[in-house]
Amino acid sequence: MAQNTTRRLKIVAGADSFGGSLKDSLVNHLRSLNIDVEDLGTSAQYYSIGEEIGRRVSTTASSDTETRGLVACGTGVGVSIFANKFPGVYAATCLTPGDALNSRSINNSNVLAVSGMSTSPESAVEILDTWLNTPFKSPCPASDSKPWPTEIDSFLENSVSEMSKIGEGGPEPKNKDTSSSCAICWLNSRNKDKPEGDFTPVEIMPGGSMKILRETPTSAVVRFESGSVEPAHHHTFGHDLVVMKGKKKVWNLSKKEEYDLGVGDYLFTPAGDVHRVKYWEDTEFFIKWDGHWDIFLDEDLDAANAAIGKEI
Repeated sequence: MAQNTTRRLKIVAGADSFGGSLKDSLVNHLRSLNIDVEDLGTSAQYYSIGEEIGRRVSTTASSDTETRGLVACGTGVGVSIFANKFPGVYAATCLTPGDALNSRSINNSNVLAVSGMSTSPESAVEILDTWLNTPFKSPCPASDSKPWPTEIDSFLENSVSEMSKIGEGGPEPKNKDTSSSCAICWLNSRNKDKPEGDFTPVEIMPGGSMKILRETPTSAVVRFESGSVEPAHHHTFGHDLVVMKGKKKVWNLSKKEEYDLGVGDYLFTPAGDVHRVKYWEDTEFFIKWDGHWDIFLDEDLDAANAAIGKEI
């Protein structure tokens, strides 16, 4: 499917508070190119902006206008996950121009997700320009910057229509609340009808269990029982989490900050930050981190309980 260069291009843009400044820079750049931009602004609800842009791109159909999305958060990952829950949306997190080339050439990406925490405005402009100017099936790093062979070109030609059918006719999750548009809730519902034994215990943390959902980058649904404590620890990789059930308190000892988290709350913890956690209720959360799973304890459980006892 050759790119239709006669259609007018419109970009729907938005960000969470971690990506707001980068989004503003890119919106200004788009407008300098005389591209029509609908700026949804910066949302304090974190990943919900990805949901809104996904919905807009999915439901906007026009014979003379091509609507794409631009979305930014701290890592660019969470918002792309949410945007991709909508039919016909192909959101790609791009940290380099090469990523942008591949996402357009191979996947016909129509939503660009960028990282407000790791991408400078100058680099982001280069990524955006590459994404805007790369036609579907064009030479890219994945093709060694050469035209695709005939058989792969044919595969790519059919892939867009095939991708749009993925999930059609499949069984609905038994516990899916079809009245809810929350992607994390839907993700969690896939595990509700599975026995507890499906969760691999994390023995280093009392009361914890984990189910790996995918790797590279890695994400998981993690469960802790009420009353559990995570002693002070740190990781070599930063991680994002969203609470799906229960209540917890996080003490970031490196920053001397405290966070009370409930259902729907989001928290990013940078690499190396030492943090301690207390679970007030049975709690489940979705967590994503870059790199292999690692954890380094900075205190034992008795010391953690003593420290928390002084706090509360």
